[in-house]
Amino acid sequence: MTKTLDKIQTQEQLPSSTRVVIIGGGIVGVTAALALAERNIPVVLLEKGHIAGEQSSRNLGWIRKTNRHLHDIPLAQAADRLWAEMSNRIGCDVGYKQSGIMFLAKTEAQLAMHEAWLKSVEPLSLDSRMVSPKDIEELAPGGKGKWLGGIYTPSDGNAEPSIAASAIAKAAVKKGAIIVQQCAVRTLSTEGGKVSGVVTEKGEIRCEQVLLAGGAWSRRFLGNLGISFPTLPLICSVLRTKPMEGPTNIAVGGPDFSFRKHQDGGFIITQRGKLDAPVTLDHMLIGHKYLDQLRTQRSFLNVSMGRYFFKDLGLSRHWGAKNRSPFEKVRANDPDVNADLNQQALNNLRAAWPVFEKAEVAEAWAGIIDVTPDSNPVIDHIESIPGLTIATGFSGHGFGTGPAAGQLAADLISNSEPIIDPSPYRFGRL
Repeated sequence: MTKTLDKIQTQEQLPSSTRVVIIGGGIVGVTAALALAERNIPVVLLEKGHIAGEQSSRNLGWIRKTNRHLHDIPLAQAADRLWAEMSNRIGCDVGYKQSGIMFLAKTEAQLAMHEAWLKSVEPLSLDSRMVSPKDIEELAPGGKGKWLGGIYTPSDGNAEPSIAASAIAKAAVKKGAIIVQQCAVRTLSTEGGKVSGVVTEKGEIRCEQVLLAGGAWSRRFLGNLGISFPTLPLICSVLRTKPMEGPTNIAVGGPDFSFRKHQDGGFIITQRGKLDAPVTLDHMLIGHKYLDQLRTQRSFLNVSMGRYFFKDLGLSRHWGAKNRSPFEKVRANDPDVNADLNQQALNNLRAAWPVFEKAEVAEAWAGIIDVTPDSNPVIDHIESIPGLTIATGFSGHGFGTGPAAGQLAADLISNSEPIIDPSPYRFGRL
């Protein structure tokens, strides 16, 4: 995890019963807990490791509408509103800034892609607009990149992953939620085919409903219940620089780098044109569902078979309530950093903005992204197990929509008016 992650203290004692149990202490799980607690619904959140110990603290912190699927944008718009209100809502800073995001194009094909997206979202009247090379220089001065243009959305922004989920979790506890860390959920208890509780490594909790917000672990948890949920892993390596002067406070995505200002004055940088794609057994089991993605995105994937394959293969796929689960054996996915990709990103960025020649690396980390076949999450009830709802499969953009996704899950659980139309996120589409 990142050095700057704000670890929190929570209770160790497991309650005997509650109304809702949330499995997973990432951004979606903690915001769902907050929303339920605010409605005076008894809720217990269980996290096998630390709150935000995995991708919720390892992502880039971008909060964007740009380049999302048309039907995914209402969730992003709802998240914009919730992020803007979050610090006042919880009485604590989450690092949110609506400073804008700009994507750059070096080729006609890249420029056409941005133009096509902008045309596709015309009905939503977003503030996104195409920008010229002159605009790019005005928005991010001092560049040497030969850009044909780009797309810029002033209302996009960012928050700080190392503090946001932890701050929201603290607020949820103050409002009545119970959070227990270092407590893995092994499986569900059922009576008459319906959820009646969860079995953890510390014992059983009786409950009426369960929300699974387990990120990259959700496929394995659901598979043990006989439910096939397709996700495959990608690994994103990231670096943070020491404090330095930069060209802009706007987050910028080039074809082979991205950067945004960190709250400490440094920059968060990644190689936007490459992600590590470690081969796993799941590629053989469900890889056919990803053929369309592979055809269009193969150049972005650094495919390899190595240590990750054998570590994944060594974890059980089926276990009983009395058996030690994979979630107790591995408390957090902590993949190796790809130093070569990070160096590529830094080199590419230095060529585009020479000011980054002064950049010194403060730290580097990597995180697991759980990708669905259509790159959108599932936020839905599981009909085969009444009482089970899932909010998972966010495919690398869950931090930005996290507050709205968590609230939508809470709405479904509490049978409240949903914050947005949930139909794009139904389980059955996969």
